[in-house]
Amino acid sequence: MFGVFNQIFGGGAEAVDVKALIDQGALLIDVRTPAEFNSGAAPGAKNIPLQELQHHIGKLKQTGKPVVAYCRSGNRSGMAAQILNEKGIEAYNAGSVGQVRQMLA
Repeated sequence: MFGVFNQIFGGGAEAVDVKALIDQGALLIDVRTPAEFNSGAAPGAKNIPLQELQHHIGKLKQTGKPVVAYCRSGNRSGMAAQILNEKGIEAYNAGSVGQVRQMLA
C-alpha cells in the first residue's frame, strides 16, 4: 500500500517512505492557511502557509533536514515541495492531512 503512496507523493521513481523520514527527524510542515491548520493538523506539524513559504526558505535550509509537506488535498503541498527542491532543500509532498494522519497513526 505504501509503495503506491510513495510513488504518487514521495517522488516517483525514487520513491521514499515519508513516514520513515518523519520518524528520522524530517520537518513536517502544513502549508494550509492558519484557519485550516487550527481546525486540525497532523501531530508535530508546523504551519507555514504556502503563500509565506518564501519567507522561511533560509530557516528551513539552515536546519539541514528534509521537509515533508502536506495540505488539504496534496496540491499546495506539491507546489511547496517543488519550490523547496528548487531552492536546494530536500522536500517531499505527503499529500493530504488525512493521509498524513493515517500514516502517522
